[in-house]
Amino acid sequence: MRKLAVLLLFVLFAVSSARADEASVKRLVEARFSGIRVEHVAKTPYLGLYEVKVGDEMIYTDERVSYVFNGSIIDARTRRNLTEERLQKLSVIKFDELPLDIAIKQVRGNGKRAVAIFSDPYCPYCKRLDKSLSRVSDVTIYTFLYPILRPEQSPQMASRIWCAPDRAKAYYDLMLHNKEPAVSVACKAPLDRWIALGQKLSVRATPVSFVPNGQRVVGARFDELKKLLDETGRP
Repeated sequence: MRKLAVLLLFVLFAVSSARADEASVKRLVEARFSGIRVEHVAKTPYLGLYEVKVGDEMIYTDERVSYVFNGSIIDARTRRNLTEERLQKLSVIKFDELPLDIAIKQVRGNGKRAVAIFSDPYCPYCKRLDKSLSRVSDVTIYTFLYPILRPEQSPQMASRIWCAPDRAKAYYDLMLHNKEPAVSVACKAPLDRWIALGQKLSVRATPVSFVPNGQRVVGARFDELKKLLDETGRP
């Protein structure tokens, strides 16, 4: 029992020390690079480095923040991109907690696969992704309008889509056929909620897609998204 107690104390001390070191690294990075907001710090198992997540990027530094470098760390034996894997893991969300009441829903076929997409009405890459997804069957698509590209126009167009009698039709008519919805003044679109949600999930551009396991795909990377849809849609 005494040995077990000593071991537990050692583990607790090691965890506490690691957290203290990570907190110190966070403070030093933010102090030395004014304006940077560090979202995550953790000690890596290689070279005594600390990973520091800033926005969508990962940088690396030593415990004293004497040197900082950015770029991917590759496992030379397996050729795995360890940086990309860590960023993917850290950006996972809880799909079940998305406020689907403010999303445009379209069900195709049996709808057994699901994806949530943040899209701006004036985003050409969103249109490209929507066009690619139009060939996919048996999927439920939740589109969160995220009007950030044109400060004067995007919110207005998003509101027109949301206030249309058939939101899904209005959205896809615009994105696939360049047919604008009619102007309506009879409803209020949840603009503030869309923006707040995107900021909470660190969505900084469009399109950004999420699948049920929480993984995200940034940009119009259809092949990658299709693969994830196939994997997460399996029984």
